Amino acid sequence: MRAAVLVDSNEALQVRDVALDNPGPKEVSVKMAAAGVCHSDWHVMQGDLPVPLPAILGHEGAGIVEQVGKDVFGIRPGDHVVLSWIPSCGHCFYCLKGRPDMCDEAFNIQLSGSLPGNAMRLHWDQGPLYHYLGTSCFAEQTVVPDTGVIPIDPSIPLNKAALVGCAVTTGFGAVVHTAQVGVGDSVSVIGCGGVGLNVIQAAHLAGADPIIAIDANGNKKDLAKKFGATHFVDASQTDDLITPVLDLTQGRGSDFAFEVIGRTETIEAAYGMVRKAGMAVIVGVAPPHLDVSLNAFSFPSQSKILTGSWYGQSVPAVDIPRILGLYQRGKLNLDDLVSQSYALEDINEAFRELTQGTVARGVIEF
Repeated sequence: MRAAVLVDSNEALQVRDVALDNPGPKEVSVKMAAAGVCHSDWHVMQGDLPVPLPAILGHEGAGIVEQVGKDVFGIRPGDHVVLSWIPSCGHCFYCLKGRPDMCDEAFNIQLSGSLPGNAMRLHWDQGPLYHYLGTSCFAEQTVVPDTGVIPIDPSIPLNKAALVGCAVTTGFGAVVHTAQVGVGDSVSVIGCGGVGLNVIQAAHLAGADPIIAIDANGNKKDLAKKFGATHFVDASQTDDLITPVLDLTQGRGSDFAFEVIGRTETIEAAYGMVRKAGMAVIVGVAPPHLDVSLNAFSFPSQSKILTGSWYGQSVPAVDIPRILGLYQRGKLNLDDLVSQSYALEDINEAFRELTQGTVARGVIEF
C-alpha cells in the first residue's frame, strides 16, 4: 500500500510503498477514505513534538472496516468508522474517573509509537515503521485498536466525518465539556483554524454572545463569521489582543477565552482577556519546552481559572455520534470546514498551505 512516511524531523514526508500486517487480537484493519491535515502532525514534522521515527503520521481519519482481529465485538467488515486517537482502555485510574481523554494506556501508545501490547503492524524495506497516535491514517490502509474505531451512519460523507476524529471533537468538547459555555456568555477565540472554527460554532450553538474571533490572517474574518463569530479582531494589525476584547465586553473581559494556537504569547493573552473569575481554556498544542509567564498576584486577586482541554475532554464513542447527529440535522457545519482536498501524493503541498493559513481544513482523500 502507499503511505506518507516521516523519516526524520524537518524533512518532507515521503510517499512510499509500505507493508501492513493483518490485525491482531482486539485490532481492526481500516481502508482509509479521508484524513485531515492537522497542525499536530506539522509539529511532529518540525521536531516540536518528539515521537519515535520513522513513522506514518495522520490522526484525523475515517474509512471502512476491512478486517477485524480476534476478540473484537460490535465492529464488522463494511462498517463506516471514524478513528479516535485516544483509544482509552476503560480500566485505568483516569478512565474509571470518567476522564478517558487522560487514559494512561492511550498515552503509552502515543509515546511508544506502537499499538497496545507494544504491537507493530507497519513495515517497509528499511525495517519497522512506527505507528502515530494509534492511527497512522496518512496511508491507504491502517490497523488500529478496536477502541479507536467509532462506527457511524454510512450515509455521512467520509471526507466530512474524518474531521470529527480530531478538530471538530476537540473544539466542540472544549466548549461543551471543559468550559460548559451557556446562553449569553461572552467568548473570545484566539486562532481560527480547523479547531478554532469548531470552538466558535460550538459556542454559537450554546447561545454565547458576543463571540470574538481573533486571528492574524484577516482573510479568516468571513469564515469565522460564517461559523458564528459576532466580531473579528485582525491580530496582524495590533500586538494588543486584550484591549479589543475589553472594549467589546464593557471593560470586564470575556467570560471564556479559548487559545487554539499553542504559543506563549497567545496563551498569556487568553489569560489576560478573561474577566475576574472567568476561564481561559488552552486547546492549542505548544512544544513541550515552552513556558508561560503570568502574574502571581492575579491568581488570588482575580480568581481566574486557567485550564487545558485535551481532545475536548471527550468520550469519543458518545461524542462523535452526537456531533455527527447535529451535522445531519443541520445544526453543525462540517461542509465549509473542508476548504481543499488533496491526493496522498500532494500531502506536502497540503501542509504548506496549512502553515500559510490559506485553508480552513485540508483533507487527503484516498
